[in-house]
Order: sequence, then C-alpha cells, then structure tokens
Amino acid sequence: MTKSKKGTLYLFPVTLGSNESISQVIPAYNNEILHHIRVFIVENIRVARRFIKKTGHPLPIDEMQFFELNKHTAVETVDSFLHPAENGEDIGVLSDAGTPAVADPGAVVVNIAHRKNIRVVPLVGPNSIILALMASGFNGQQFCFHGYLPIEQNQRVKKIRELEQDIWRKGVSQLFIETPFRNNKMLKSLIKTCKPQTLLCVACDLTLPTEKIITRNMAGWKKETADLNKKPAVFILYK
Repeated sequence: MTKSKKGTLYLFPVTLGSNESISQVIPAYNNEILHHIRVFIVENIRVARRFIKKTGHPLPIDEMQFFELNKHTAVETVDSFLHPAENGEDIGVLSDAGTPAVADPGAVVVNIAHRKNIRVVPLVGPNSIILALMASGFNGQQFCFHGYLPIEQNQRVKKIRELEQDIWRKGVSQLFIETPFRNNKMLKSLIKTCKPQTLLCVACDLTLPTEKIITRNMAGWKKETADLNKKPAVFILYK
C-alpha cells in the first residue's frame, strides 16, 4: 500500500474561556502536535493567535499561515484552504471556543477533507455540550442538540413546547444554546412556557473559576432564578 503524501487535518479543541489554564483542560499531547503545525484554519484569527501563543508554540506567529472560516466566509473559497494538506503539510483547525466542527463552521472544511481523502484526526478537549450533559443528571443515552432556538418570541415558544413534548413522550434530553446576552430572556421564556415539573439544567462558564451548573424543575427556577447575562451557557430540558 502506497503511503499517502497528503498532510493530516487535526481538529484542536481550545479553552472555553480566557481565565482557565490551558494545562487544566488541554492534554499536553495536543500541544506536542500543534507545535509542529504552521498552517491553521480558524474561526477568528485574533482569537486563534492568542490561544496558540498561550500554548508556547516555538514558531513566531508571523511565520504561520491562517485561513479564516466563519459565517462570513464564502463557501467556494474553503476548498483552497486545504491546498497545503494536498501538498503534504499538516493543518490545524481551531474554533473560537471548545471543540471545532461541533456547533461550529469547521464542519464544512472537515467534510471537504473527507472528499479529498485527507486524513482527519479529532483530538481530545473541552466540549461544553458534553460537559453540560454529563453534569445534568439527565438521560445520556438519548439526547438531541438543537443549536440556537428561534429568536422570534412566538416561534421560540412553539419550539420550546415541541421539545418539552419530546422529553415527556420519548425521554430524550433536549440541549440547546443561546447568544450569551440573550440568556436571561431565554430562561424567562422557559420558566413561563414549560410545565412546573419539567426539569431544566443550566450549565454556564464551564471549566472556568465561575462555573455554575444547576438542575431543578421549573417551579424551582421560578422561585430562584439566576443572572446568566453574557455568560456562555448550555440549556438542557428533561423530565
């Protein structure tokens, strides 16, 4: 079997915030691989450069090559980001926070890499969705992640009711997220819309010194709410 001359696409999880130590959440093995890579596909170049510096990368940042992949990136340009890998050079993919390609635009380049027969290697690291589910006490055998719920109030209420029906009928944990500055509005919508006995876990600032994970029913949330403004959070509904 002829050895492939193509490079590898490495998926590097990054810290979920800026206040925790890299050594607390990122395996040393990841940094060993990262320190041999000079080409990166990232969600935000400035954020990525900051993270790479914190890992102690031996190369000067200015000698590295960055391709930015986010909602503003033209899809037709993403194919070219993998040209270095096609020429034998390894590439690293970094999200702004947590795991790349999960609730993240990095999935696009991973899909293209598979079509080009470029080896894809996911590395171990923090993922807020899985961490929240682990700590919720809810069903970890059957769960569904919905990303962002609708912003428009009527559509949001309709979606929340659909999710609540599913947890009571099927026993499936329902996970979703919100833009941090709208978290409090989301919490109010959940309390107002759901049955008093429906359970809600809110996991915010995961892995940070300010981490808080609370599971209680809606009646309990109504008695004692929380200020989630501008705090990255995962919401999980269950019965």
